[in-house]
Amino acid sequence: MSKRSYISRYHLIIKKLENKPYSTFEDLSSYISHQEKNRQLKDENLYMDFSKRTLQRDIKEIKGNIGIDIEYCRTNKGYFISDRSKENKHFQRMMEAFTLFQSLNLAEDISSFIQIEHSKPQGLDNLFGIIHAIKNKLQIQFLYKAFYWDKANGITIEPYLLKEFKNRWYVIGKNTWDDQIKTYSLDRLSDLDISRKKFEFPKNYDAAEDFRYCFGIIGPNGDEPQNVLLSFTSFQGKYIKTLPLHHTQEIVKDNDEELQIKLQLCITYDFIKELLSYGDTMMVLKPKSLVNKIRQAYEEALKQYS
Repeated sequence: MSKRSYISRYHLIIKKLENKPYSTFEDLSSYISHQEKNRQLKDENLYMDFSKRTLQRDIKEIKGNIGIDIEYCRTNKGYFISDRSKENKHFQRMMEAFTLFQSLNLAEDISSFIQIEHSKPQGLDNLFGIIHAIKNKLQIQFLYKAFYWDKANGITIEPYLLKEFKNRWYVIGKNTWDDQIKTYSLDRLSDLDISRKKFEFPKNYDAAEDFRYCFGIIGPNGDEPQNVLLSFTSFQGKYIKTLPLHHTQEIVKDNDEELQIKLQLCITYDFIKELLSYGDTMMVLKPKSLVNKIRQAYEEALKQYS
């Protein structure tokens, strides 16, 4: 069976349970069989054998590879996606990715009506190798060429987390030379070697939690999150409401004149660069320290045109 068939089946199971929680095996089997016939009209090589044994295997694979928990409820006599998964911030993006995958693979000729950016996520060649190392707690070695280095240097880390930001992938882990947790861009990484040396994940470190109040890939570095108040023009605010800057975003004021939002995060270089990208459609109201940083950045930029 092709890999596309597996992924198509995973997508159908998740989609069915998202729309109809507590579906029985018979519900799922009937739905997949019907969808398989429709999709085979576009892809004759698509084949989705489905049995109770297949479903149990799929549930395990979906949890392990995608991070979505599917459970069986004896009271309601059906399968459902647990609340833990729906609360996971990656759940909706996974669903969007699945839907996009299906659309692109089942369309016969899409070039005339779908345009995709020529740029692609950087550093994907080593992505699955690093995932394997993280899951199995194995150290990795690689050559790394930072933008401010003259040459590539050998690095050994304990990999803890993969993070995507602005079309680039990063691995976060502890550098074994200085025991500091650092971030490395996969597009500047080469000659990856997955060692057999195991490591213990630090009990006092939660990689995901460490970035909870950060924007981008720069960690807090000991800084505490601050309350940030931003004002956007009413028009720009429409975009900010539909695509929030951060998961802590709260609307303070929303009228014909402006949109005010409150965020709680660490003020890092990545966040400042993001705010500068909004130009005259955004104004920082609080804190004063951030107001000064934005003002200084605009003043330095203006000097280049004097």
